[in-house]
Amino acid sequence: MKEVTKEVYLKWYEDMLLWRKFEDKLAALYIQQKVRGFLHLYNGQEAVLAGALHAMDLTKDKMITAYRNHVQPIGMGVDPRNVMAELLGKATGTSKGMGGSMHIFSKEHGFYGGHGIVGAQIPVGAGIAFADKYFNTGGVTMTYFGDGAARQGSLHEAFNMAMLWKLPVVFIVENNGYAMGTSVERTANHTDIWKLGLGYEMPCGPVDGMNPVKVAEAMHEAIERARRGDGPTFLEMKTYRYRGHSMSDAQLYRSKEEVEEYKKIDPITQVLDVILDQKYATQEEIDVIDQKVKDLVEECAKFAEESPYPDLQQLYDVVYAQEDYPFTPHKL
Repeated sequence: MKEVTKEVYLKWYEDMLLWRKFEDKLAALYIQQKVRGFLHLYNGQEAVLAGALHAMDLTKDKMITAYRNHVQPIGMGVDPRNVMAELLGKATGTSKGMGGSMHIFSKEHGFYGGHGIVGAQIPVGAGIAFADKYFNTGGVTMTYFGDGAARQGSLHEAFNMAMLWKLPVVFIVENNGYAMGTSVERTANHTDIWKLGLGYEMPCGPVDGMNPVKVAEAMHEAIERARRGDGPTFLEMKTYRYRGHSMSDAQLYRSKEEVEEYKKIDPITQVLDVILDQKYATQEEIDVIDQKVKDLVEECAKFAEESPYPDLQQLYDVVYAQEDYPFTPHKL
């Protein structure tokens, strides 16, 4: 695995802080009704993404996830201004304002969504991996889903085919404990979700999803296995979200004390502690990073708010087109 250096820790801190503050801004815009529909935030789970990106090769690896999907494309290289614009339904967004919160997408940067149907991305991720194997690209697909989606039947079909065909895919369940609002203990007679891989003789195991180093180590091993042609791995990232399932979640299923306990192992705080303990940066240098992140988030919000809404004509420009189909040709 690539060494976890001073530079890596500083990048992790800046990236995770950006993701956290970016979504905090989205929460504020949602309350102002500038973000419509649903809004599912990633606060607390940032180490899962930071560690994975350290192990990935962004020139050929891909990622697909569910609808808690705003910060992943930023990590993959998408301009955060365009992500913010998409959430506000603007024409400068990643899907020209037609996808919104749950459907961020960037083929250019290897990010394949953003899927609103629970568990739908699991077989799609396996399909993307099949294409990589078929065309011998050397790429590996990171397929993420939540603990609730782990109960979806298509997971078993995807696991079976992925093992049978030795597809270059890493399946990752981000177990934040509650799915929408139902604890893992109430959805199955077992709480170790990673053990589902045992039924397919798929390499599998639990990972501390609050620590980017632990995530990077596990992801490196899984990605290298897939890249060698040895097939998939199933990892259970044990993580926690500090906000509700969505902005409309009253969180009656857990106590404030529980949330505060998990904040003691906040992944951003863990990384910052290492930076300060190892003297990778002074407090003054950290303050500079903090201000840089704050300024970028404000720039994203300004860009999104000042961007235009899509023209009505766009609805006709994105319909399916074929020669004998009597509608407007596809223009985008």
